[in-house]
Amino acid sequence: MNGGPSARFEHPSVEPVKTVTSEALKSTPLAAAHAALGARLTPFAGYAMPVQYPAGILKEHLWTRAHAGLFDVSHMGPAFLELTAPTGDGEADHRAVAAAVEPLVCGDVRGLKPGQFRYTLLLNAAGGVLDDLMIGRPAGPDQQGRLYLVVNAGTKEADFAAIATAGGGAARLSRADDGALIAVQGPEAVAVVEPLIPGVAGLGFMTFAEFPFEGHVLTVSRSGYTGEDGYEILAPAALAEGLWARLMADDRVAAVGLGARDSLRLEAGLPLYGHDADETTSPVEAALTFALSRRRLKARDFPGAARIAAELADGPARVRVGLKVLQGAPAREGAAITDPEGTAIGVVTSGGFSPSLGGPIAMGYVPPASAAPGTALCVVVRGRSQAAVVAELPFTRHRYFRKPKPAQEVADHAFHQGS
Repeated sequence: MNGGPSARFEHPSVEPVKTVTSEALKSTPLAAAHAALGARLTPFAGYAMPVQYPAGILKEHLWTRAHAGLFDVSHMGPAFLELTAPTGDGEADHRAVAAAVEPLVCGDVRGLKPGQFRYTLLLNAAGGVLDDLMIGRPAGPDQQGRLYLVVNAGTKEADFAAIATAGGGAARLSRADDGALIAVQGPEAVAVVEPLIPGVAGLGFMTFAEFPFEGHVLTVSRSGYTGEDGYEILAPAALAEGLWARLMADDRVAAVGLGARDSLRLEAGLPLYGHDADETTSPVEAALTFALSRRRLKARDFPGAARIAAELADGPARVRVGLKVLQGAPAREGAAITDPEGTAIGVVTSGGFSPSLGGPIAMGYVPPASAAPGTALCVVVRGRSQAAVVAELPFTRHRYFRKPKPAQEVADHAFHQGS
């Protein structure tokens, strides 16, 4: 089988791309594989990362939506937090390790079920977002009192320091960012990965498990950052190139860089930390209220809870929205958002061309009075006002795989929602 992305995209004439590196930048365990594929590298969060391959961002994006894109996201911050002295009582040990990290985040870590992964937010005292991250509870009875974490690349040093400090003597943080984190995303991801790692097809969206592979263990979550079904695979560095090569040997797979990863997540309406949310932004403003635990809100036992509760009750001063740009060039980060009369009311935080929709899209912040889908607005690009309209997020439908819930679980959920 042909492992080259340019052949799969049927791109007959691709200009050579330059590889730009710096001795000051870190490399992932897949650096040699990227070089062999002719990747164009860019500095990102202290790493030399592939921004695109010879076929280009547009084709990589569309391939992921139709087939399976392969991403190196080893620059991210995977880690494990585990009790230093577990008791052997699984539920008690989980509650204890959850108690170590919950004071930093707004999510319900204590309520995680075995094998469940959850998106949450690391907050400062003012309720601003310091990072968004994933926290999971392992499924194995012998792994209770342990949490699997994945934080953002640009904030991982500060995140790890805060989490390690919160653990104190009760829980220790073990970094796993010396290995490889490989994402396989797209409608054919399951068909590609299951033969290599038997059992992953049994995972549902936002669950994870450990799987044996060539004498080692892989941590595989059914999650991602594209809006598509797929997996993120944490592998020891020694397995990285071999696993990448075996995935690339499948004709349904093509390597995809950070450029298409960004356009995919933008279409999916997913925020990019440091752009669409930062330490001044609350979860309510960022339209991330789903990440707020009801139990935690009731107890107000997380940083910034008073501000967040007030915004939930009275409304925030601004809110993140999607925008379709109806004419002209894409509106990039920093572009002003105005009302039709030209009065500035907000700012674009992410923007670009949508390959799936065939036109420019963006996300940004506006007052709630201007946030309803269908509201006519304008964006200012290079001094010119361009018509735009508020659009519902996500721009493209999420295609995550969710297992049907057992009837008893549905009944229990309905009971608790009403209580």
